[in-house]
Amino acid sequence: MPLVGGGVGEGQGNRGYGCRRIQRETAVADGCPVSRGADGVWRVSGYDEARTVLRSTVTVQAGLGIETVEKLPARIRRPVLYRDGPEHREHRRQTSRFFTPRRVHEHYRDLMVGVAEARLDQLRTARQARLSDLSFDLAIEVACAVIGLTDSKPGIKRRLERFFPEEFGTPGLTSLHGIRWMVRQNTNWLRIYFGDVRPAVRARRRERRDDLISHLLDEGCSAQEVLGECLTFAAAGMVTTREFISAAAWHLFSEPGLLAHYRSLEERGRLDLLGEILRLEPVIGRLSRRTTGPLDLPGDGGGAVTVPAGERIEILVDRVNLDERTVGPGADRVRPGRPMGDGAGAPGLSFGDGPHKCPGLHVALLETDVFLSRLFALPGVRMTAPPQVGFIDGIESYELRHCTVAVDTAEPSAPMAS
Repeated sequence: MPLVGGGVGEGQGNRGYGCRRIQRETAVADGCPVSRGADGVWRVSGYDEARTVLRSTVTVQAGLGIETVEKLPARIRRPVLYRDGPEHREHRRQTSRFFTPRRVHEHYRDLMVGVAEARLDQLRTARQARLSDLSFDLAIEVACAVIGLTDSKPGIKRRLERFFPEEFGTPGLTSLHGIRWMVRQNTNWLRIYFGDVRPAVRARRRERRDDLISHLLDEGCSAQEVLGECLTFAAAGMVTTREFISAAAWHLFSEPGLLAHYRSLEERGRLDLLGEILRLEPVIGRLSRRTTGPLDLPGDGGGAVTVPAGERIEILVDRVNLDERTVGPGADRVRPGRPMGDGAGAPGLSFGDGPHKCPGLHVALLETDVFLSRLFALPGVRMTAPPQVGFIDGIESYELRHCTVAVDTAEPSAPMAS
């Protein structure tokens, strides 16, 4: 496969390896780190400014269907994604133990290895497979272990694929199309409830386990409220991980120098390299917040910008992660070992920041490395068809489909160093 805009040795210099492969159409008027559009929405493309928004106590979640959730009766507990303030922070504090690096390595690594090896055995037998199918199987089993969806009826993958289709419609009661989508999604909710959530809840009511569902039951959640939390974590822990595995594999298949560098590293170095790819290719391209009070943002050149209360802010993560003031020169290229400024981590803001930062960072990166390090150890492994790129409106999340990989032999090679 040809390199994209570079040679094998460029990863050692400032230019790095290949450029971004997934192009979004996010536009920022005049390139300012903070700007207000004609539609009244504030758009943030600067790293420091975005981090300030995400960490602020005068911003709350917006988008992601929160307007619909807010219409639910007050007695119904909102999923953690849709909560803010002290209650939300306490919930995150109590559940953070399920996502620490130590727990991920001690409780989930063996599962990741077992599932990855089983899926790659399928690839060795069939000699060709769709990458998104292999990675989704891995993401489902790992996320189910963390959540506690371990008593499901057969067919969970199909139920999740129906709930998270490649193309979404808009539910409603004013058109046949809206009614059809409303019925479809309600049906999909019920399928997951009866096929996955209710069996897990019943098992944990008989005997608690060390997982998220048991914690939610200890908090007094009903089975229906557990369903809402499970679907939130399913979207965050299954769907996004599937997409990133495909994106990272696309880079490694397409750039021989980057792949050689990845293969030469120990696990810690590989995780950092994957974090750098994720900085360049964030799965979620846009995060939305609403201000509940005046918010002062640092401006370019030392000037401050004040966003009034009641305003909507969109954080353009795919632009934020290219802010050279924080990520350094050559921000539009993969550069393993890139020095990041002001305490920023390798993935940039791809996992968000502040109270709503995605807790699954360590899970996602480790399972991606567990799978890819073994995939690229297979003799003759190659990409026979690149992925087709689609996007989910509203959050600018990419979907990579129909990427196929093939191997020449059923005999495995030695795995990479851990």
